Amino acid sequence: MSVQLQVSQVIDRPVDKVFHFLAHDHVRNHPRWDPDMELEQISEGPIGVGTMIRRRYSHSGTPVEGTMEVVEFEPNRVMGTLIHDGPVETRGRMTFEAVSDDQTRITINVELPGMDESMDKSFLISAIKRSTENMKRLIESET
Repeated sequence: MSVQLQVSQVIDRPVDKVFHFLAHDHVRNHPRWDPDMELEQISEGPIGVGTMIRRRYSHSGTPVEGTMEVVEFEPNRVMGTLIHDGPVETRGRMTFEAVSDDQTRITINVELPGMDESMDKSFLISAIKRSTENMKRLIESET
């Protein structure tokens, strides 16, 4: 039993700029596109496979502590994570595709093991869409 969600957004910037903002600078920028999130890198070195990040998510009113591990990292192509928020496990994957020299399509895939298709996913989908719109606005205004 698992639910998968997918949202895409085209950003008017080259793929290397988008990847740098969203992946290399993930810990710094994620709270900017999702202000209910606090992140702190707890492993050494630049972000890549094996990077561990402490998370604190407070959207529901009660903060949830967790971790994020980078499990896939291919520059300018993909960043995948395994997230543990309390007892809940989530798999996230963001892909980067050059639409043109100055446009990038990001696609965010979220897999929620333990959820089934009968559960209401509208909140999650709207939250991901809001985040991708914020990403677009920030990247296009700052890079």
